[in-house]
Amino acid sequence: MDEDSLISKALASDQGFRDLVVKYTPYMRIVACAIVGESQSADVVQEAWVSIYKALPTFEQRSSLKTWVATITANTAKGCLRKQSRLPLLESLTDETTDVIRGRLDQQGGWSKPLAQWHEETPEELLSNDDLMACIKMVMEQLPEQQRAALLLKLFDGLSLDEVCNILDVSSSNVRVLIHRARHKLLEHVEHFQVTGKC
Repeated sequence: MDEDSLISKALASDQGFRDLVVKYTPYMRIVACAIVGESQSADVVQEAWVSIYKALPTFEQRSSLKTWVATITANTAKGCLRKQSRLPLLESLTDETTDVIRGRLDQQGGWSKPLAQWHEETPEELLSNDDLMACIKMVMEQLPEQQRAALLLKLFDGLSLDEVCNILDVSSSNVRVLIHRARHKLLEHVEHFQVTGKC
């Protein structure tokens, strides 16, 4: 069903809106989890649906319905973080970009240092290691909220850079810094795990 039909049905009947909820709730959970974590994601999604229900009659379709829904969800999640006074300030990110470049990344965003030699034969074998996956999950949970959100939305959910910028309400340069820092942290732990067998 195309977006126009979905919107028309959602505006016309409760069943149509329920269909919208069924279609987009899993995606909204991913967005909410990326920003506030799994424990609060259900509450964020529920609150976002209230906002969507109220705003849907005025939706002007300047973006896709999916992007609009994701933006409302992200704003709701960020509001939740602000209430907890945990949302990190982004103004300082661009001033600290050099610490990423000084690390593993060169001026073009490529690796300036070679990756450590993996003991497993393939990346697939490495990722099949349950202990490593538990380590990666722990590291992801410990990342600052904005880094985790940018990494999950861009790399794991496959959103475009512009979509991630819109959802997180940050510039493209800030999104790149957030993603680079998150990837760098994950890589450090993967390499440490390969050498020591511990996270």
